[in-house]
Amino acid sequence: MKLTAEILSRDEQQRIHDHSLRVLWEAGVQFHSLKALKLLAEAGATVDWETKIARIPEKLVIQTLETAPKSFVLGARNSSYDYPMPSPHTRYTMDGTSAFATDFETGERRYGTLKDLERGVRVFMAADMGVMCWPPCCASDAPDGSRPLHEFLTMLRFCSKHGNHELHHPNQVPYFVAALKAICGDDDAVRQRKIASVVYCPVAPLMHDAEMCDAYLDLGAYDVPILILPMPATGTTGPASLFSNIVQGNAEALSSIVLYQLARPGRPLIYGSASGSLDFASGGFLTGVPEMVLQTAAMAVMGRFYGLPNTATGCVSDAKATGIQAVIEKVITTLPAVLVSADLVSGIGEIETSQNLILEQVLIDNEIAHFCERLHQGVDTSPQKDLIEDIIHVGPGGNFLKARSTRVMARSDEFYIPQLAVRQSYENWLALGSPDMRDRAREKVREILNSPLVDPLPEVVSREIDEILREADKELSAEE
Repeated sequence: MKLTAEILSRDEQQRIHDHSLRVLWEAGVQFHSLKALKLLAEAGATVDWETKIARIPEKLVIQTLETAPKSFVLGARNSSYDYPMPSPHTRYTMDGTSAFATDFETGERRYGTLKDLERGVRVFMAADMGVMCWPPCCASDAPDGSRPLHEFLTMLRFCSKHGNHELHHPNQVPYFVAALKAICGDDDAVRQRKIASVVYCPVAPLMHDAEMCDAYLDLGAYDVPILILPMPATGTTGPASLFSNIVQGNAEALSSIVLYQLARPGRPLIYGSASGSLDFASGGFLTGVPEMVLQTAAMAVMGRFYGLPNTATGCVSDAKATGIQAVIEKVITTLPAVLVSADLVSGIGEIETSQNLILEQVLIDNEIAHFCERLHQGVDTSPQKDLIEDIIHVGPGGNFLKARSTRVMARSDEFYIPQLAVRQSYENWLALGSPDMRDRAREKVREILNSPLVDPLPEVVSREIDEILREADKELSAEE
């Protein structure tokens, strides 16, 4: 008997789909990529070449939804971390590319660096609920033209789980593919293993830029999966009602599916959402609020409506420091996505509206993920949990401490035993120095960073990646 939630009824899902089809046809979607417009026009979309708006008919949406794979495996550099999609359980991705990082030693909030990124993904390796890594902060110390490559490849070097990031321009694609081939072996292995995917955010409202779009079309030859992540914000880049903002985000997701399936039918896609909410008092973008996760969880439901692997942004916070607000917001933005059985929840490790990486927060969020999973598991009513005979045997006034079933259940998944939460008596807690969850998380982070690197790349591959990055720095900087 699982604990679940219904955010959208089947009728409401159909309404969102029908409204989205109307948006795609009547409003259309603007594509700044000439390559994308040609693909759409050849497939039957009505294209206004002057405004670059393509009106997408329903039959084209249906056709491309049919070719999109309903399942595939997110590969990993270490194949023991390969993960099937759709997922049998809700699992987690790291939050991506914050501008800032909090220095683990000094506590200073500053622009993120490659070293912060390296440390972040090493800690993520220890988060057992995490299956997809994302560079957790931008590398302010990397060259502009090749920065996404440095971020992507640093992640793949220090984390052997599946890696997800973005490329910004077609000229970055050859270097990225060369690095994947260095790690995997050859073109076929890159296609088959799928150790990395790319995230694609349509530009709200209803637009696609040229450079990223073309880069991802080029990556289609290698079947690199795409995580489609619309980000309309209520009242600014999207309408001011949750329902209508979901419709717009769904239309943006469908327009992406149409494009990338037309270009390469059968290419793996993940249907996602990072819809936000407007702070009407300040004009700021909010994520750590109920309205955000209601939208992203609803979009995960829409992903399932289309039979696609899905992800929902969650476990996020607008708090400016770790503590009570961060934990409250992360719980309320995680649980709804878990209760609708989203395949992946994207957001662990950061606060400040996903703009500040804090290493110990990665492990705290992993703990939150475990608590939410236990709630979702609900009450197991299987025969193994039917202990009525014990009740009858113990009878009035007895106790169950000596019962064999108590020993068995205490060591089973009936009870989640936390890694960070402090449950000692008050006196023992004082004797330990009054630790809280963050104190215990910091101890674990320090232990991780002082331990040998897990799954290091072979030295010859590492040197090849260094050479690829040197060449990218030289060539891409010259093009700026």
